[in-house]
Amino acid sequence: MNVDYDIAQWIKLAETDLGVARHLFEAYRPMPIETICYHSQQSAEKMVKGFLFSNGVEAPRIHDIKELCEMCIEIEAGFDSLTKEAITLSQYGVLPRYPNELELDEHDAETAIKFADKIMEFVNGLLSQPTEDKITTEKENPADEQRD
Repeated sequence: MNVDYDIAQWIKLAETDLGVARHLFEAYRPMPIETICYHSQQSAEKMVKGFLFSNGVEAPRIHDIKELCEMCIEIEAGFDSLTKEAITLSQYGVLPRYPNELELDEHDAETAIKFADKIMEFVNGLLSQPTEDKITTEKENPADEQRD
């Protein structure tokens, strides 16, 4: 993978996956639970990978959100608070795509959306904050002092 991905593209794809999951949850009957869980997992995975790319880390081609979050912890310790969500969502990356691999119910679909939303909010919060490097660079830029 190339590290030069546009982070906005990762976020847009993640938002689309979560939007699809929400739409299916609200509008389709019988509810396609496996598909909702899968899209929720995909949303969270893309957000976490987007965070890694935004920090210059090449994300591996894996679907294990817990493993991806462990990589993120080296950059931002707060990812440690997402362990439960990461473990739950990771199981939806592959298993629901095959018959009889995982028994899910409406509660699982609702939880998957909630957990994906939590990861999205967490990562969006980090991406919107200036990093220490940016703050230091901005303060040390002599051109900024001349403008004041």
